[in-house]
Amino acid sequence: MKNNRKEFLKQIGLAGLGLTGASKLLDVNQSYKKDHFQQAPGQRFNMHGYAAPALETVRVGLIGIGSRGSGTVRRLAGIEGVEIKALCDTVSERVRATIDSISQFPQHSPHSYTDGPDAWKKLCERDDIDLIYIATPWHLHAQQALRAMEHDKHVYMEIPAAQTIEECWQVVETSERTRKHCALVSSSCHSGLNAVTLNMVRQGFFGELVHGEGNYVHDRISNRNRWVRDPDNAYWFGYRPWRLDENIGRNGNLYPQHGLTPLAQMMDINYGDQMDYLVSVSSDDFSMGPLMEELAAEDDYYKPYVGKNFRGNMNVTIIRTHKGRTIMLQHDISSPRPGSRFQLISGTQGISRHYPVPARIATSHDGWIPEEEFHSLEEKYTPEITKRFNELVNQAADADRENLRSYARVNEMDWRLIDCLRNGLPLEMDVYDAVLWSAITPLTEWSVANRSNSVKVPDFTNGAWMTNERGMDINLGKGGATTMLI
Repeated sequence: MKNNRKEFLKQIGLAGLGLTGASKLLDVNQSYKKDHFQQAPGQRFNMHGYAAPALETVRVGLIGIGSRGSGTVRRLAGIEGVEIKALCDTVSERVRATIDSISQFPQHSPHSYTDGPDAWKKLCERDDIDLIYIATPWHLHAQQALRAMEHDKHVYMEIPAAQTIEECWQVVETSERTRKHCALVSSSCHSGLNAVTLNMVRQGFFGELVHGEGNYVHDRISNRNRWVRDPDNAYWFGYRPWRLDENIGRNGNLYPQHGLTPLAQMMDINYGDQMDYLVSVSSDDFSMGPLMEELAAEDDYYKPYVGKNFRGNMNVTIIRTHKGRTIMLQHDISSPRPGSRFQLISGTQGISRHYPVPARIATSHDGWIPEEEFHSLEEKYTPEITKRFNELVNQAADADRENLRSYARVNEMDWRLIDCLRNGLPLEMDVYDAVLWSAITPLTEWSVANRSNSVKVPDFTNGAWMTNERGMDINLGKGGATTMLI
């Protein structure tokens, strides 16, 4: 299978290049097969619905201890049945500070890996770790996930799972062959109003779904303090040097997952419906280039960035599914707009709009339902997973929870991941979700580079989406929900 896929990629000129390179090779006027981003070989093993053997204690190693990584250590440390075994980062001070931050939990005594950029490989090779969390620069995610699974570890990683279509297929193949889970950390329908809306969708409140919209709109320009380099943190700045580099020479939706994931779960993507094709268009860059010129006048570090080809301010992508539904995604981190992620879901009998706040629901063109009725529906459709998690939070002894940064507080997604692993239940977000949501980026890059031509979305389930059982067990029908919060 592996050799066949490599040969296929060679034939279409994509092997080793990914679609970023491919966009430079494939001219819009060049003839090509409509399915040239697909893979023909069949599925080795279906990871959707797969329940790995139960783990009484989930032993965790974490790679990448920056702001996200340190917050995740704190989150996982507060879940029953978790043991933090190892932490890895190229900056030793971050690891030491993170270990100090969980000193209140005596069950954790993690080993440090800080001896160079390849130290993470040693962590993967340990035989006393069950789950590896990855929060490193994007270009490292796929190779680190592959190595972790090859060494008999489940994977839980920050977005994206991969940066090229070839990497996406490698992640799928490895997960299927090793039978190790590979799940993505992303906004989802595990919590809050997203969970309520998913429950309403599944109980038919909105009728047949027609359209959804999701964004990653997050102004990174206006706050100039984010661009001041910190001598106490390896001279990094708030936006991160590696992430700035990701915005050069690439033009597409670079961060689709937060807006897309709730929509995909509401539309049963990968288990009942599947993406068919997409089109994508980007504006010019009106902000990043001028910002680099301003910063370079104050700090020589930014001079090499002057004149670079930055991605456009706004990217708009439209996806059509096999069932005829549409999804619109937007990506803009360069404009002074209020932030938004999951935007709205619309059906034949109603609509739920989450942004701008306050969230609203309508069932006709006459207008939004009254606030009192909205809250009544919210209470009625709150799913069991939310009720159970709130009970656990109220029972927990962590008095500092509300004082922690948002990404350092235990959330439903982390808790449910650990709960499923401890109870031997299928994960609610699997490898097919991880790679599909990640594949949107290189596919949009190709479309933008080819005058917004449509491109077929690969089916990483190899047709299993037509028979897969519905995922996201928000009403806990399969059990579990036994893991406590500390």
